[in-house]
This record gives sequence, C-alpha cells and structure tokens, in this order.
Amino acid sequence: MSAQLIDGKKVSADIREVLKKEIAVVKEKGIDPCLAVVLVGENPASKKYVSSKEKTCAELGIISIAHRIPETTTQQDLLNLVDDLNNDKKVHGILIQLPLPKGLDEKQVMHRIAPEKDVDGFGPQSLGKLMLDEKGFLPCTPYGAIKMLDAYGIDPSGKHAVVLGRSVIVGKPLALLLLRKNATVTICHSKTRDLKEECLRADILCVAIGKPKFVKGDWIKEGAAVVDVGINVGEDGKLVGDVDFDAAKERAGYITPVPGGVGPMTIAMLMYNTVWAAKITQG
Repeated sequence: MSAQLIDGKKVSADIREVLKKEIAVVKEKGIDPCLAVVLVGENPASKKYVSSKEKTCAELGIISIAHRIPETTTQQDLLNLVDDLNNDKKVHGILIQLPLPKGLDEKQVMHRIAPEKDVDGFGPQSLGKLMLDEKGFLPCTPYGAIKMLDAYGIDPSGKHAVVLGRSVIVGKPLALLLLRKNATVTICHSKTRDLKEECLRADILCVAIGKPKFVKGDWIKEGAAVVDVGINVGEDGKLVGDVDFDAAKERAGYITPVPGGVGPMTIAMLMYNTVWAAKITQG
C-alpha cells in the first residue's frame, strides 16, 4: 500500500485562482489589498519566507510592503512601527515574521496589531474568537491544513485526530479547528507517555514538533491521514518533515509531502486573510 499524496501546491493554486477573481472585484470598488510584512534581523529562513510571500503577493495583484529592520531594533521602535501600520488606511494586513530576535517581546508585539489587520491570526482577539467558535482570522498554517483535508474529502467528523505539538502557532489552533469539524482530538507533547501508542490510534495524525523524521512509519495507523507541518533541513541538506515520509507512506492512506505540502497552503491562507481584511474595509 502506498498513500495518496495530499498535494499542497495544487490545493493552494486552486485557492489562488479563486482569490484572483475576488481581488479583481475588490479593486473595481477602488480598494487595493495591501499586506505589510515586518522582518527583523537576518534569519535566513525568515528571509526566505518573506520573499515567498512577496512573490505570491505580486502574482495575485496584492500590494506588498516589506519593512526590513536591523536586529538591533528596540522593542519601542518595533511597537511604533506597528502603530504606524495600524493607522495607515492603505494597509489591510500586518504580518510580523516570527521568530523575533532575542530581547524582543513577541507577545507584546502581536498584541499591538490592530485586530482588523491581524491576518496571521495570532493576536488575542483572533485566537479568542477561534476558541469561542466565532468568525475571525484563523492562523494560516492550521487553516491551510484543514483546507487540505477538505480538498481531499477527508472529513474529521467522528474520527480520532492526534496533534503532536502544542504551540500557539500550530498545535493548539489546529486542535480547535479539528474540534470544529467534530473530531475527537488528543494533543500530545514532550511529556506525553506512550507517544507511539497515541499516534497509532489516530485516524488523522498532525505533526508539528520541529524534529526531522521524528515520527516513524510503524507509528502510523493503517489508512490514516498524515499531515506533516514540520520543515527541517536533513543531513543531506534537503528539506524533510517531522514524519519519516518514505516509511509512513507505506501505511498511511493520505500523506502530505515536505516540501510541497503545508508550506504553500500557509502562504495561500495568508493571502486569503489579507483579501478578507480588505473586504472588511468596504463595510
């Protein structure tokens, strides 16, 4: 048995095609969707992510404004920049590229972003609305993972979903989104006992722990859907996920590749949130 590939590139391309039409409608009404991205320091991975986001904005016709500022930037200077972007009516979405350099308080910065411009979905109002099952900006990576399951007809309702990782960026919001879909959800982490056994119970296994090939093939339940959120550099310099893909695909029913899985979806959902933010300004 070899799992069906969940192609994030294809699903994200389909979403972008829909967005192009929506952007054209918004522009006809005199509104140009605009995303402001703030990159602090010279983190290579962060620079690559920002470049990918700028490229996608250009392809879709979204205005992209990048603020690349030095690692020596003070907390107050960064907060002042966020305030300026909050007050700029031409800017519809604000993204602070994480992680920030040491010495800067990420939580304080995320709290400072105006809720109506929080297109990354990490602010307290966005996460609060997710918890309350209210409409709001959803964190892009978990949102993208759910959209991939939808695209392949994988319905979480009544299924047992296991999420490895409890970060605010992926694990916790993904668990809540799976609950919205009526899955029975288990969240695992570094203190979880019998982790392999927990994974083997999963009809849907979502892995976001940042350890290359941590989840082995024999941890996968036969026919399970596996969503690998991890992006790591392997010993050979190539990108690998948190799941041992070659072994896991022989047991899983569906599996996301790395690269080409969740990554493209994260950017697609960021664009989706930005366009939605622009629509909000229409009233």
